[in-house]
Parts: sequence; structure tokens; C-alpha cells
Amino acid sequence: MGAQKETLGFQAEVKQLLNLMIHSLYSNKEIFLRELISNASDACDRLRFEALNNAALYADDAELKIRVAVDREARTLSITDNGIGLSRDEAVEHLGTIAKSGTREFFSALTGDQAKDAHLIGQFGVGFYSSYIVADKVTVISRRAGLEANQAIRWESAGEGEFTIEMIERAQRGTEVILHLREGEDEFLSSWKLRQTIRKYSDHITLPIVMKKEEWSEEKKEQLVTDEDETVNQASALWTRPKSEISEEQYNEFYKHVAHDFEDPLTHVHARVEGKQEYIQLLYIPAKAPFDLFERTARHGIKLYVRRVFIMDDAEQLMPLYLRFVRGVVDSSDLPLNVSREILQQSRDIETIRGGCVKKVLGMLEALADSEDSAEKEKYAKFWKEFGRVLKEGVGEDLANKDRIAKLLRFASTHADTPEESVSLADYVGRMKEGQEKIYYVTAETFTAARNSPHLEIFRKKGIEVLLLSDRVDEWVSGHLTEFDGKHLQSVAKGGLDLGKLEDAAEKEEAEKAADEYKELLDKVKATLGDKVKDVRVTHRLTDSPSCIVADEFDIGGNLQRILKAAGQQAPASKPILEINPKHPAVQRLKFEETRFDDWANLLLEQATLAEGGSLDDPAGFVKRINDLMLALSLGSGR
Repeated sequence: MGAQKETLGFQAEVKQLLNLMIHSLYSNKEIFLRELISNASDACDRLRFEALNNAALYADDAELKIRVAVDREARTLSITDNGIGLSRDEAVEHLGTIAKSGTREFFSALTGDQAKDAHLIGQFGVGFYSSYIVADKVTVISRRAGLEANQAIRWESAGEGEFTIEMIERAQRGTEVILHLREGEDEFLSSWKLRQTIRKYSDHITLPIVMKKEEWSEEKKEQLVTDEDETVNQASALWTRPKSEISEEQYNEFYKHVAHDFEDPLTHVHARVEGKQEYIQLLYIPAKAPFDLFERTARHGIKLYVRRVFIMDDAEQLMPLYLRFVRGVVDSSDLPLNVSREILQQSRDIETIRGGCVKKVLGMLEALADSEDSAEKEKYAKFWKEFGRVLKEGVGEDLANKDRIAKLLRFASTHADTPEESVSLADYVGRMKEGQEKIYYVTAETFTAARNSPHLEIFRKKGIEVLLLSDRVDEWVSGHLTEFDGKHLQSVAKGGLDLGKLEDAAEKEEAEKAADEYKELLDKVKATLGDKVKDVRVTHRLTDSPSCIVADEFDIGGNLQRILKAAGQQAPASKPILEINPKHPAVQRLKFEETRFDDWANLLLEQATLAEGGSLDDPAGFVKRINDLMLALSLGSGR
């Protein structure tokens, strides 16, 4: 043909976009292949749709597929499809203008039932331009379905502000995109690299993606390309199949693929959500925690697909951080994406999917936790051991689901007095003593410290169960979870102890009498300790220990202060309250002490601080006081 080659300018913004594309828009280069394969898939989907009303568009080529090929000598990579193709005007409009993949206008033209049939057709804007990440020149050869062979076009550009287009002859319909690779991009001439990338990003494209098969030649000692085609991708998405057609083994194998795990998952949920927002979710809970589970910035999470095209590996917008252990796939019929298709735009659609995913995961866990089947309960116990500390974060992060999360929490308690976290808040409430109005807990750095806390003495005497919290995150939990099932959660080491109906009149009268009797001693101890304490008072908590320290009702507890300090954060200044046990011999002795009163008073505070898990400002002074008092007592001059 003697057709004239035209040179045309890009839309004004395209040159700027290409520069951005090459240098910063995409976080990894291989995404260009995903974009071009996705565009090829879109073109085939569009042909399939238009052919519903015009079967002649298929001509004698009804088997839709995508071909990837390399020419190592010419240093080119080509992606070819036999989809709808481009006319001359479409090539100028869609390849020279931002956000013109053709399908966006196509969607706006659809009405009625046609729109339902077209929901698989992609509508992404600038994927084609990602070619320039690896190519210094791109050639597009295309012929639209239904046009004559001499109506094909060749479009070419180095991405520097203008492109050329000419009419050519092409026997087959569809589009071939030829990338002339830049220096240094030879990895994309590797058949192995291309296959790996296709399986990573486009494995579940429903069309076959084919490449020429390679075989090892003993004679030439290298891989040789054959004439035989080989399908690289699976060409079918497991999650789109009915659950009845998928075996447990297939579910488990797919989990190992998406999670890169060697073990079977603990459980999974597979659901299709239909309505205003349509999507499929296949979510798994692993059996083992990954090594970086507690690294909140580590990449975890859900693989996002849009119409079976892989979009991103860690769709953090679809799963909150406290559920970062969940693995799986969400496949949406349509989602708004930014120009790079890597970061989801904020929208109600995304919030809807996120909410649906959270509910499904919590529902999965509830099914295990509430099951009457011992095997299922054992699964939940295993889950809690691996991921319980992470789930606890949700109490403060997800206020909408705080009550559901609270029901899933498990703690150690004085009921069994073992480190095993198996007590739910519902279990605790079910065992509450008649007249008990609060759920009591104690926090400490270790389980042993919590179990042996002097604050528990009165509770053990009365048989009142206390939750033993020793995880660092438990301070976060207790700060956000203030009640459960109408019962207030109360720290046994904060504020004044009021057991309400669990304390009889005789005990109250005895406590009031002791407070009056020891008022002079309390004042004297407070004067001795000075600004080391906020107050000194008679305790209601102790039965065996001589003293304990407690935090005022609205002050932060000692354990939280230590956690903040260890994290390098400034804790709000607060002083403890010293409570003394008037029935203890050491306190009774102190009442009549004169010569060593200051030592005994300081010793009561220091041993209470140590028993609570705290550290002393002057440990050497504490040791000296102990030694002096031991020596004095051994010489029979305790006073």
C-alpha cells in the first residue's frame, strides 16, 4: 500500500505522564506485563460481548487467547491477542490520550441487560503507558474485528511527545504490542522470567496465555524454542468455581500457593457477595504465625483481583491491621483504582468490601470458638495461641466490632491458676458470685507476677475469680474495653476497693475501726515517705502481705508506666498510694517503733513496689536497710 505515515502529537499531559511512569509511578517494573495482558484480556472480553449480536466478528478464529513471545536478536517482547482490535481513529484516540482504553466509553454506551453481560470487561485507563518502564520504543499493530485486512494500522512511538501512525495490511484481527527493550532490561527476554511473571500476576486470567515451548538441546547445550504452543497460566480461577466443585485438598493447595506456606490452613471461608457491590472472597486463617507477625509494617494480607486480574499483593485497605494474619483472595467485579492500579482509592465500595471481609473473618472465628465440636474448639485454642495477641489489638482499633472481638478474647485467670489463656469473658460472667457486679483483673509483666500479686489476697480468700493479664497488649485492651455484658471491668490494683454486696457489714465496720485506730500511724508514715507516695491508707485487699501499692482511679498503673518507659515514651507523672495491712505483725510492730521507724516505713513501700513488679530508685539503699534490720534483729535490738 502507498498509505502515508502520519506524525501526530500526544495529548499535552501524556509526555509528563510517561516521564512519571518511567521514574516513579510503578513500584516494580514487571507490572507492565500484567497491564498489557490485562488490556489484551479486555480486548477479548469486548469481542466476546459484541459477538453476541454479531457472530461474524469471530470469522474463522473463535478460539480467543493471548500470546507472549520474545525475539532475543531484535531485543523485542511482544504481547498479541485476537480480541476486538483497533481502528485507525481508535488508535489515535486511545493510544494518544490518557485514560482511554476504549472500554470506558464502551461502558457508558451500554444500557439495560447488556450492562449485566459486560461486567467482566475491564475499564482501566493508562496501563498501556507502563510499556515505557522497560521499552524505549513501542510498536502497536492492530486490526479491528469486522474491518478489511487493508484497514489495519501500525502505531509507533518512543514516548517523547509524538507518535506515528500508518495504514497497513494484516490478515488476522486483534492487536500486537511490540516492546523494543531498553538497555539493561534483558531479563524480560528470558522465557523463565516471563513465565514466572505471568504466573504471579495473570495466572487466573480466564483466557489461555501461550508461549512457544522450550526444550533442552543436548547437542547445543541450551534451551531451544519449538513450534509447539504451551499454556503458561491456569486459565481458571479457583475462587470463581462453586464451593461444591472444590475439594478440601484443592482449597488447601490454593492456600499454600497464595500464602507461601507449607502447612494446611486452620480454616477458611469462601463466599460470593451479590448486590450493589459484587465480589468473591476466599479467606484463610493460617495454622502457624509468620515470623514477622508482630511487625506491624510488614507486608501481609489479601491478594486483590479485579475480574480475575491480579492487582496487588497486600490489599491493606481490605483488611485491618489486627487481622493481618488473614490470607486469601478478594475478587471484585469492579473497583475504583488510581492510575497505577496499585493503591486503591478511598470509596464506599472499598469500605463495603472491607466491612464484609472483617465480618466473615470474625464469623469464622466465632464458629470455631462457639462450636460444640471438640475438634473445632481445639482449632480455636490453637488459633488463640498463635494469633491471640494480634486479635486483641482490634479492641481499640475497630470500635464497630469491639463487642464481637471481646467475645473472642481469651485470658488466664485464678479459676485454673495456669498460664493457659482459655477463659472467655462470657465464661467469667457465668461464674460470677451472687451479688458480684464487676469483672476483676490484674495486669503484670509476667503470668507468675500476676498470679502472685498481693492485690489478689482478698479475692482468693472470698473465692472471687480474677483475670490474670500478662501480655503487653493487655494494657491496651483494658484501656479500651471498659465493660462486657453490662459488667464493668475493674483493675484490682487501681482506686479504692469496693466489693459491694460481696463485703459483709462486719468487715466494713472492722475496716472503718482500723482506719481510725491507725490514723496517727498513717499520718506518720506519709510524713516519712514524703513525695514518694500520693497517700497512705489502711488496705481492704491484703490478708497475708504487710503492704501493697495501688494507682489512683484515674492514674495510669505501674505496669503501663513501665511499658511506656521501656518503649522510650514519657509516662504521665503519678505517685502510688501505699496501703498497709493492720493485721500484719510488721505493721503492728511499726506502730510502736521509734529508733528505726523511717527504715521500716521505707521498707514497706519498697517491698510493695517489688511485689507489684516495679523497680527501686535506690536498690542499694534497700539492701542496706534490709541488712541493718536483720543485724539489729539478730542482736535482739529490733527497737
